[in-house]
Amino acid sequence: MHVRRGAGVAAAAALTLLLAACSETGAEPEPDPAPPSSSAEPTKKPSEEPSTVPVADPDHAVDPPGERDGRLWSADILVQWDKTIDDELLERIERLPGVAHTERIGLGQVSLENRVLTVASVDPARYRNFTQAQVADFQEAWDRVAGGELAIDRRVARRLVDEEGMIRLGVEDDAPTLHVGAYTPQVPTIDMLVNTAWAEDIEMATDNGLLISTDRKTPASIRKPLERMVGKDASVQMLDVASRLGLDPDAKLTAVPTGGTLGSVVGTFRYRVIGGGRIAPDPAWVAANIRTEAVPILGSVTCHKDLFPQLRAALLEVQQRGLADAIDPDQYAGCYYPRFIANTTTLSNHSFGLALDLNTAGNQRGTVGEIDRDVVAIFKTWGFAWGGDWRWTDPMHFELAEVKRAG
Repeated sequence: MHVRRGAGVAAAAALTLLLAACSETGAEPEPDPAPPSSSAEPTKKPSEEPSTVPVADPDHAVDPPGERDGRLWSADILVQWDKTIDDELLERIERLPGVAHTERIGLGQVSLENRVLTVASVDPARYRNFTQAQVADFQEAWDRVAGGELAIDRRVARRLVDEEGMIRLGVEDDAPTLHVGAYTPQVPTIDMLVNTAWAEDIEMATDNGLLISTDRKTPASIRKPLERMVGKDASVQMLDVASRLGLDPDAKLTAVPTGGTLGSVVGTFRYRVIGGGRIAPDPAWVAANIRTEAVPILGSVTCHKDLFPQLRAALLEVQQRGLADAIDPDQYAGCYYPRFIANTTTLSNHSFGLALDLNTAGNQRGTVGEIDRDVVAIFKTWGFAWGGDWRWTDPMHFELAEVKRAG
């Protein structure tokens, strides 16, 4: 099966996405469609015979991994930078007492209809040794990743995958769309895997992350010397803690959004978890990016500075076309919320100040919504995506999908 890239020949329908509650006030039940049966799962003992899985996308394939070689390593610590790992620094890390083995990977965050998820670009032959034994020996899964398909946890996939087993990695119309090749558990804090041939199209790095195994040594015992070594701009997460809590609460976390819109607007986003579902973004990032300004109809709002030109233009057009009464300022639910989506450890575009919720009372999750469709059309014209178009609808929600300028 060939994967479809946004600008290329279509092999599957466009992605419709499903996610947690936009309003940040609580999670709601959602449909749980069965994922496509064509995708592989580690539900049986792996065959000792070499896999003959066909290459799904020759333009995004890497060398097949062959049978697993070498011992398995525990995935104990994940380090992320916003740039390529320095070779000299890597050598110093590998010499640090307690570091048993390392693997370079790429890490980036993609926005999928208000869910900001982490994708890793990996060498399937080497990375597999950091996964659970059942997954590491699941040959077909790694052959599929090498052949250009996506591996993802089923719990994450059920919110994202369409009926043809495709997921589009980004909000832009030309974002790459991949076929899900395998449903497998992932290393903590990583949501999905691609091979390194996809990295350029997803606009992400191949070596800004480092997996570390401490083998039989407690990961926390090397935290402080490791943090001193990598510097304050790197994120150091204890994955044994993350596997229990979802995130390491003592880590300074880093998101490096990918894709034209999110990547160019947000840049590197560093934050800490402060409890109660809240996060504390780097004060320097907030000072440089978050503003409180007056806009038509709504009055004073707090959003990302790059949202205001398009938000102001959209609301002005709504006003000029005599539709101002279709937006109720008293039912505006905000824009910038530095917190996780309710009951998750997943960021939303509200964390960046790039989304807003309108007319909340008549536009709850899972409904068609009562918001005026002419208002929706105007917002789309000004580069906003509308949650009413999603599979699990969120008609109050509008988020920046394309950077435009008035005039």
